[in-house]
Amino acid sequence: MKQDLLQLFSGTSSVVGLEDMALRAGMAVVLGLAIFLSYWISHAGTIYSQKFNVNLVTLTVLTATVMAVIGNNIALSLGMVGALSIVRFRTAIKDARDTTYIFWAIIVGICCGVGQFLAAAVGSVAVFVLMLILGRIRNDVRTLIVVRAARSQELSAEGVVFEYFGGRAVQRVKNTTEDSVELIYELSKRTLDKARKRNDGPITDALYALGGVEYVNIVAQNDEIGS
Repeated sequence: MKQDLLQLFSGTSSVVGLEDMALRAGMAVVLGLAIFLSYWISHAGTIYSQKFNVNLVTLTVLTATVMAVIGNNIALSLGMVGALSIVRFRTAIKDARDTTYIFWAIIVGICCGVGQFLAAAVGSVAVFVLMLILGRIRNDVRTLIVVRAARSQELSAEGVVFEYFGGRAVQRVKNTTEDSVELIYELSKRTLDKARKRNDGPITDALYALGGVEYVNIVAQNDEIGS
C-alpha cells in the first residue's frame, strides 16, 4: 500500500526530449497565433487591446511548457498549484468575453503540453468559427452631454435635448440649486452623429439659443483603462 502511494505521488521520472518539447511548444505557438488572429478579427475600436492579445499567445506557450514539465507527476502538480495560489492578479477584465479567450489559451496550452494536438486543433477551429459567426465586437463609445443652465430654463433644456435626439438620450443625473440646474445625458456616439446629420446644427447651438445656458460639455467615454 505504501509502495503504491509512493508511486502515485512520485509520478513518472521520464524527461521530455528536445524534439518532443519543441513540437509541443511549436504547436502552442501556432494555435496561440490562431487565438491572436481571432481576437484581432472579433474586436474593433478602442475595445481592442494589443497587449492583452499578445499575452494570450504567451499564456498558451507558458501553459504548454508547464504541462510538459508536470506530466503525470502528482506531487509536482500539487507543488505548482501551491506556488500559483500565492499569485494575485488584479488586472480588471474590460469585457466579460475576454475571459473566453483566457480560458481558450489555457486549455490549448494544456492540450499541447500533454501532446493532445488533435483535441487542441479541433477545439480551436470550433471556437474560431463560432467567434466569426457571432460577429465582431464593436465598442460604441459612450457620450455624456452635460448642460448647466438657469433654473428657469430647466424644462426648455430638457425639451430641446429630447427633440434633438428623438428621445434616445438617457438622462442620468439632474442636479439643481435655487438658481441653476445641471443635466447629464448619456448616449452613444452613433446616436450623436446621426442627430447631428439630421438637424441643421449641433446640439450646442440649439441649447445656447434658449438663453440662460451657462455651458454645454460633451464628454466621450471608452473602455480603455490604460495604454
